[in-house]
Amino acid sequence: MASDRPGWYVISLRPQGGHAALRAAAARRGAKLLALSPWRLQARDDKAARAGLRAALACEREVFTSPAAVRCAAGLAPLRRQRGQAWIAVGDGAAAALLRAGIDAVVVPARKDSEGLLALPELQALRGVRVGLVTAPGGRGLLAPALAKRGAQVHRADVYQRVPLPPSPRALQALRRLRAPACLALSSGEALATVLAQLPAAEKAKLLRFPVAAASERLAAQARESGFARVCVAAGPQPAQLAKAAAQALDAAG
Repeated sequence: MASDRPGWYVISLRPQGGHAALRAAAARRGAKLLALSPWRLQARDDKAARAGLRAALACEREVFTSPAAVRCAAGLAPLRRQRGQAWIAVGDGAAAALLRAGIDAVVVPARKDSEGLLALPELQALRGVRVGLVTAPGGRGLLAPALAKRGAQVHRADVYQRVPLPPSPRALQALRRLRAPACLALSSGEALATVLAQLPAAEKAKLLRFPVAAASERLAAQARESGFARVCVAAGPQPAQLAKAAAQALDAAG
């Protein structure tokens, strides 16, 4: 088992300061974490963000794509349920943040990603229904077009933004020196594209040699198109699911 190997690594592409859950999940399987953060998250407090949020919070469906979306929205306006609204969170972290903000009933998909969210009954019959999408530019680009295709009137509120970060010298050195077995945990296509575009040629070539544990078939396809040869699909995007798939990927590689 990979979990019995000393010193194997999970490579994380999460935002700066957002690696704790994956680090803990990796540690439970005997792995260390190598963090390659593509960006940091920054709250928006401007006229466009406030106007977008007002429109989004007046909708029949409220969709929050991350804990950061909840925190930043709550910093701009009180979050209050109106009659007939359904409040929906992509994952458990966003749902917990909504509960802390005073929303007492939150719908969460069984599969904590865009595909799972789009499978929810609350997001099926949407012709003429207003959907507030509280998020950041980029990110879950699948959601808005899919909701609009179902007839929804999508009101998007970008309440935070991703500020790109160049790879830190420490992270590049860690990647160059990495000799232990390692697997890339992939839960964001935008993060993967950003990191690959920023890495120097030698470090990019090295990263592409590692196996990938992707959170979905869509992300697995992107990883293959990006040049990764060994790609497996995790049961979902949760840190424990990604860490388990990473261990299994290294077991399969021998």
